[in-house]
Amino acid sequence: MEHKTTNPKVDAYLTQGCMRCELGGTPNCKVHHWEDELKTLRAILLDCGLTEELKWSQPCYTYQKRNVVMMSAFKEYCSLNFLKGSLLKDAYGILIKPGENTQVGRQIRFTNVQDIVKMEPILKEYIREAIEVEKSGEKPNIKKNPEPMPEEFQKKLDEMPDLKTAFEALTPGRQRAYNLYFSAPKQSKTRESRIEKCMQRILEGKGLND
Repeated sequence: MEHKTTNPKVDAYLTQGCMRCELGGTPNCKVHHWEDELKTLRAILLDCGLTEELKWSQPCYTYQKRNVVMMSAFKEYCSLNFLKGSLLKDAYGILIKPGENTQVGRQIRFTNVQDIVKMEPILKEYIREAIEVEKSGEKPNIKKNPEPMPEEFQKKLDEMPDLKTAFEALTPGRQRAYNLYFSAPKQSKTRESRIEKCMQRILEGKGLND
């Protein structure tokens, strides 16, 4: 049965921002730039019967505790991020890879409320298809990353889909630079320290030396 239960944590996200950088809680947070668009997307997602949560500082919509789709605010657009988007049929050809090396995740990007309202029936089709993918238990076929990636960084990507999305959106050269930088230390503690220090740069779409 479809429901429209809102989560207070997402209410706070829309009023205060994502709080992932120094702009969080200020009028300059990019969440505020796309507030109307995000609220419109939120209503559509809730109308599809998903459970609203806040994970990794972003609204995440789940089916039986499994992540289906997330809302994100970027500098130039906001988006719906289908975590298993590669398994969707994409009947209307609107899904975008966040990065050329992205294997599983797919986005639909928006820059105004009017486009979202116009696309509402199509968006609901995609959301419901994504729910059916979760019901089926189908798993995406993931090719092993050819670049060296330390276990510590892979674990962090698994824990933080927003970090994974941001990393996959980087150019291959920037991804390789990070992987080599993270892999270099012999001690796990040092690798973890390097990863922690670079996470915000990755979330902001910056390369190691930008």
